[in-house]
Amino acid sequence: MTWKRQPPTYDQLTLPLLQYIADGKIHTLKEVTHALAHELGLDLRTPKFVERISWAKTYLKQAGLLQSLGWGKFRITQRGIDVLKTQPTHINRRFLMQFPEFVAYQQQSRPPQTPPDLIGMDFTPQELMDMAYEGLRQDLADDLLDIVLEASPAFFERLVIDLLLAMGYGGSRRSAGKALGQSGDGGLDGFVQEDKLGLSKIYVQAKRWGRDKPVGRPEIQGFVGSLLGAGGKKGVFMTTSRFTQGAIDYAASITEVSVILIDGVQLTQLMIEHGVGVIPEKQYIIHAIDRDYFEVDG
Repeated sequence: MTWKRQPPTYDQLTLPLLQYIADGKIHTLKEVTHALAHELGLDLRTPKFVERISWAKTYLKQAGLLQSLGWGKFRITQRGIDVLKTQPTHINRRFLMQFPEFVAYQQQSRPPQTPPDLIGMDFTPQELMDMAYEGLRQDLADDLLDIVLEASPAFFERLVIDLLLAMGYGGSRRSAGKALGQSGDGGLDGFVQEDKLGLSKIYVQAKRWGRDKPVGRPEIQGFVGSLLGAGGKKGVFMTTSRFTQGAIDYAASITEVSVILIDGVQLTQLMIEHGVGVIPEKQYIIHAIDRDYFEVDG
């Protein structure tokens, strides 16, 4: 089938994309985009085609049908192989809602992540742009976390220091680097200055753990114990993983010290917000009427 005037919608691309990577090999988005354009008889300059391929990849990833390997690389998962064995005629949003991970992804933001293909006339152009922006940002955050998880302990140390400095903590790079040291388990332990004068300290512990290894209450209790032992009042516990509910409840219940928990999702969002590991690619400026300019005296 070819599309002479309009490119296929994202859900018309999801199944062909999954079928193309069914060989189990590692693929890149650029390679897949070129291959599907050729297969579908499309020009890469076809409006929205590349964007919709990216949406299809994001949806398959969030449903666990493909696995991101960082740096734009990905491959099919066993779940993806199992889905293809059922010989589906299409893979759309409703189909993907059978997977809990995809449901959770949809619920992460309000409104839920919605490709332009699904959007009706109930949304204003501004709302459409906001939704597209949130989708792109979420995809970027996912790729960032994949790269961070692949990085060496030394790189992770630098990343944490860079992020703290970008957020206004730590004083100088030299002082922050000296105060923070590797913990021996792929993480960091130490403190940073809360202000440039060094009047108070924020104790930091960072764990570069995989998504399948959550940080539990015992780790937070140990951190709080160390914090109290050092006479500290404020602490930040970062992880590339997530926190168990027990860890979250415990951190919220303690009154002697203040402990902030930052999981992998929050970590990557902070990186984007403070420009750590990312660069601007494109910017849209929306203009409005300057009504003051057109006001007529009297």
